[in-house]
Amino acid sequence: MRLLFIGDVVGEHGCRFLQQKLPALRREHGIDITVVNGENSASGNGITQASAEMLFHAGADVITTGNHAFQRRNELSLFEHSCIVRPANYSDACPGRGYTVLDLGASQAAILNLQGVLFMEPLDNPFDTADRLLQEIDTPVVFVDFHAEATSEKQAMGYYLAGRVTAVIGTHTHVQTADARILDGHTGYITDAGMTGAEESILGLEKQAALDRLHLHVPVRAPEAETPCFLNGVVIEYDKKCGKCTKITPLIMR
Repeated sequence: MRLLFIGDVVGEHGCRFLQQKLPALRREHGIDITVVNGENSASGNGITQASAEMLFHAGADVITTGNHAFQRRNELSLFEHSCIVRPANYSDACPGRGYTVLDLGASQAAILNLQGVLFMEPLDNPFDTADRLLQEIDTPVVFVDFHAEATSEKQAMGYYLAGRVTAVIGTHTHVQTADARILDGHTGYITDAGMTGAEESILGLEKQAALDRLHLHVPVRAPEAETPCFLNGVVIEYDKKCGKCTKITPLIMR
């Protein structure tokens, strides 16, 4: 079996590029499941009903999110969708769910979303949350989108869950890392899958505006960049019976 994970999709340009490229990508790699991080898919960040529909129309089976999940207060109803998940270590009072389980007929696959706490919001402990939810997920095939800022925390989660989940895929920092590997002979891992959106940009945003914000330390609105896009992600091959990752391959499509 093969799962394709697409790194953070940024804005309308990223969504439209995904719609152009994903159908052929799925056919080329024989993909069974496609998971897309969509927390920045709306123009200006966050996720909306419209941007979620674009991702599903492109071919996403599940949409994961992160710290911008609830950016659009008038769009919270979209988390009623069973295949849109938010970080599981948010309060239970928040809308939505932290994982979903796909029924593939002969097997099932769980997609679990967690968020780091180093240099981010003080949420519930993601390690403890993972322990608790793995006790209730009734399939050995578990993919974790760990949306975190710190490389150390992402690596720690990879080793913490090694042998217990199929893969731990880092998101949030938008730059694909060169460390894809299999931990303990079982769990696929990459610190960050990268982003899908304008390549000639600063994390998908217009360069000069983002540079001014960092250089001048003044509040500057940084719009989505409109340069040619690229797509970042990973293809994970796995055994549907035991949940073991047999191969993890990063990909970049321009």
